[in-house]
Amino acid sequence: MTILLNGKNHQLDAPASINTLLAAIGLEGKPVVVEVNQTALFPREYPERMLEDGDQVEIITIAAGG
Repeated sequence: MTILLNGKNHQLDAPASINTLLAAIGLEGKPVVVEVNQTALFPREYPERMLEDGDQVEIITIAAGG
């Protein structure tokens, strides 16, 4: 299955939740904003939101600064 992750094709071996994807790319537990098909998700939705072939996923990391 292939998704579009931050504008680039990303292959997934099996169906995956947002949490699974975040763990696979090293962002599990990090402050991020996730959009799937141009809809922002709440972090509580990450475990149950399953990705489908062709989904467009944008992940934005949140960094504090000043």
